[in-house]
Amino acid sequence: MTDNKSYDVILIGAGSIGTPTALYLAKAGIKTLVCESAASVGQGSSKKAIGGIRATHSDPAKIALCLRSIEIFSTWEQEYGDSIEWFKGGYSYPVYREEEEQKLKSLLETQKKYGLAINWLSNDELLSIIPDLNPENLRGGTFSPEDGNASPLLATHAFYQRAVEAGAEFKFNEEVSAILVEKGRVTGVETNHGSYACKYVINCAGSYAQKISQLIHVDIPVKPDSHESGISEPVEHFLNPMVVDIRPTPGSSNYYFYQHITGQIVFCITPSPNIWGFDTRETSSFLPMVAKRMVEIMPRLQNIRVRRTWRGLYPMTPDGFPIVGFQDEVEGFIQAAGMCGQGFMLGPGLAELLVRMVTDTLTEKDQMILSYLSLYRSFDGEELLK
Repeated sequence: MTDNKSYDVILIGAGSIGTPTALYLAKAGIKTLVCESAASVGQGSSKKAIGGIRATHSDPAKIALCLRSIEIFSTWEQEYGDSIEWFKGGYSYPVYREEEEQKLKSLLETQKKYGLAINWLSNDELLSIIPDLNPENLRGGTFSPEDGNASPLLATHAFYQRAVEAGAEFKFNEEVSAILVEKGRVTGVETNHGSYACKYVINCAGSYAQKISQLIHVDIPVKPDSHESGISEPVEHFLNPMVVDIRPTPGSSNYYFYQHITGQIVFCITPSPNIWGFDTRETSSFLPMVAKRMVEIMPRLQNIRVRRTWRGLYPMTPDGFPIVGFQDEVEGFIQAAGMCGQGFMLGPGLAELLVRMVTDTLTEKDQMILSYLSLYRSFDGEELLK
């Protein structure tokens, strides 16, 4: 069956970027369609995210986008009435070595300049906020009190419900097989169920964004990298901030954990070297590795029982920054790809930016953000807080 309905914008992917973007496009009166190969929203990387939401980044673009995302997440229940389990616990980067201290302190000027509420705390100050940190050799650390966490499943579903109410359409179990282009401009898409006309296509396909770009004969540097996570049984609340340890050790470059509003400890590790590819099978090495690191920094965790682990995909770019912007080679094609495992926290803020791109209402601040995230950059930088 062929459906020749026409839309202003077609989004490819109903995850942490596509779903909030559909909401804000529809609220702006823009006729929007979302094509998703899965049976419902958030079935890719979104459902495997651990829910951290921070503006604590090393670059102005992600700081700006995530500050806006935090405003949206933190006021969502008040505005819409949906519980997304938002909790403002903050983010903390405790430091036990001079190398990490110098690195984090070197970022403070940029972070504060672009509006991030963050300070360096002494070891005593940090222990007053996180009493269960291992005090031995603790040098202090940074603390960003406005950061927090929420449920990726609840939030993505809330974005979806409100998007549908605003008039956005979603086509599930529809895999995009072709991008239709005439005279160098997007005219629509084809899926396994039909064809749809449009003025703009936005690539929000997560780990499959490179495959979508190849439909217009453009190869973007986005590769999936496997990361494992886990969750414990619920226990009495004792921990507010997300704790991030950026010390590299054999097998991992960093790890992080927090206590969810339901009492469970949620944790993840960044593998070193990267584990490239689409394999999401769990490994036997993850839990012993991350448990050792977590108990070392917080001995209280040694008796907590783990309920389950899982493995998801981070769509990575060479420098750790997303790719966002118009595709020069094909007019009307917009990249919103390579979120590097931070799509959930970037989603709402980036969604509003994408609306301004489509409506040609970009601000000077938007132009700054897009300059950092351009597909046509050199990719020789490095995100220091991946």
